[in-house]
Amino acid sequence: MTQAHAKIGRGAPYATAIDFGTHALTADEPEARGGGDSGPAPYELLLGSLGACTAITLRMYAERKGWTVEEIDVALFLHGQGETLNIERVLTITGTDAEQNARLAEIAEKTPVTLTLKRGVPIETRLG
Repeated sequence: MTQAHAKIGRGAPYATAIDFGTHALTADEPEARGGGDSGPAPYELLLGSLGACTAITLRMYAERKGWTVEEIDVALFLHGQGETLNIERVLTITGTDAEQNARLAEIAEKTPVTLTLKRGVPIETRLG
């Protein structure tokens, strides 16, 4: 089971400690939104998760195929507001040819986080 624990205290207004078991980071809002900018904002974390999953999956796929990939750069942009959000993903892959890059772009559409975001996940909220 994958899990994370987020906790916000009385100190900085929006700085939130996130514990992932053996890893931790701080999320916050930028100063323009009343935060202290001490870490990435929640949507930045979401984009970062998608980018990491994309890069890791593409590297694994290329390794299985025996392709030499020098670098995989995944740029992500969140556009829109409210219910009209969309994510733009731009892949820049070096070390592979055009045909391999086209296949890697197809694989990017099938990464675990991509599929999760596209289909949505039910969220059950309860008090502890």
